Amino acid sequence: MEFQTPLTPARLVRRYKRFLADMVLEDGAEITAHCPNPGAMTGLAEPGARCWLEPAAPGRKLSHGWRLVALPGGHMACVDTTLANRVVAEALAAGRVAGLETVSDLRAEVALAPGTRVDFAATDRDGRRVFIEVKSVTLLRNGWAEFPDSVTARGQKHLRELAAAAQGGARAVMLYAMARSDAPRFRIASDIDPGYAAAFDAARAAGVEMRAQGSIITPGGITPGDPVAVDKTAQAAVS
Repeated sequence: MEFQTPLTPARLVRRYKRFLADMVLEDGAEITAHCPNPGAMTGLAEPGARCWLEPAAPGRKLSHGWRLVALPGGHMACVDTTLANRVVAEALAAGRVAGLETVSDLRAEVALAPGTRVDFAATDRDGRRVFIEVKSVTLLRNGWAEFPDSVTARGQKHLRELAAAAQGGARAVMLYAMARSDAPRFRIASDIDPGYAAAFDAARAAGVEMRAQGSIITPGGITPGDPVAVDKTAQAAVS
């Protein structure tokens, strides 16, 4: 996935009200950018952090949207959780998601249960329906990428409905998309949301496939990286 317009470097002053971030551009101009991330953004919103912004379309209230933030060691994270589905859609179409290389008839935003849609539906080579839900992972603690970074009742609901789909004979996949390039392994942050951890256990026991995909992130765009090992057994340790 390539960014539609070249990104603008900036420095973060502060993030507030969840969806707003004050920035200083390289020419010294101070602006308020849209922050498309409702989560805690732990470790990603430190004042002074080097960021990259995308100019907004004409008519938008804010002139820029926050897309990337620099991490230690030359790594980057994508703070825009809405981009995960675009990246995954391109990766699925190109056969670059481990375990889902041969799916076809890919469709987005498909009804899974009354009042709920799943991110993608497809068909595998055996003719089985495949339902895929995507979660963007930005939290890293103690060398583990973790999800969620805050309590998510909606995420628990998705797991329950994927479990029902699996029990009904479909393939159901929870795909955790790493939104940072320094995520070597993945686990559930059960100390942050015990309810989500319990739903995860129940869904996996019901046959839901738990997968995680790495990302290569640059100011030019985001492409899928290698698969990331999933291990929910180790409770996240608070540092």
